[in-house]
Amino acid sequence: MAVFETADLTAASYSTATLGLVATSVLLLLGTGWVNRGWKLPVALCALAALVGVGAMFEAREAWAASKMVPVVYHYVGWAVSMPLQVLALYFLARRCGKLGIGLFWRLTIVSILMVFVRYLGEAGFMHATLAFLIGLVFWLYVLGELFFGKMDEVIRNSASEPVRRGYFWLRLIVTVGWAIYPLGNFITSFAGYVDDGSLSVAYNIADFLNRMAFGVAVLASAMLDSEGSRNEQN
Repeated sequence: MAVFETADLTAASYSTATLGLVATSVLLLLGTGWVNRGWKLPVALCALAALVGVGAMFEAREAWAASKMVPVVYHYVGWAVSMPLQVLALYFLARRCGKLGIGLFWRLTIVSILMVFVRYLGEAGFMHATLAFLIGLVFWLYVLGELFFGKMDEVIRNSASEPVRRGYFWLRLIVTVGWAIYPLGNFITSFAGYVDDGSLSVAYNIADFLNRMAFGVAVLASAMLDSEGSRNEQN
């Protein structure tokens, strides 16, 4: 077992994020029993995204302990799984409010995977950095376009459930503001010649409190409030 110095902020951020993701995963898995049947899948997808984050954080922390650096692959393996899961959680959340086509499901799945994979190819040197950055940015903007102007936004706006509309607002904000750190980090490492000495990892780990933990808790809160409202209407 590695023993870190008290002043090792990077190691502390990995440990804190790992424990936070473990707690979030347990809460969300328990939460699947507190919501109506239609909400179980979105909540479970967020729980899986948090669990993936636990594994990715643990591996990255071990890499930091061994070499005092974290290769980019340790960031991207987690994002490549957890971010598509979160996008699909939004899809199934919106699907509770109206009909969404299977085509949208596959577009969101493919685009959210490629959004991460292309950025990895650029940072790893397998693809021209500028081209990879621009393609990844386009894919992210496509996801935002679907969230703000597409069919998902339409069915949410027509929903009679206030908790769902309010929850979707905050979730969409997280994908817009919180996820901006990933293309920003990609830009800094690809074009500014920045070599991560641990500072960027700390920023990513802090962002995980919003992007994975708060995201999942927001889905659970919306699900519980909506489920409670449905039960009250039935009574």
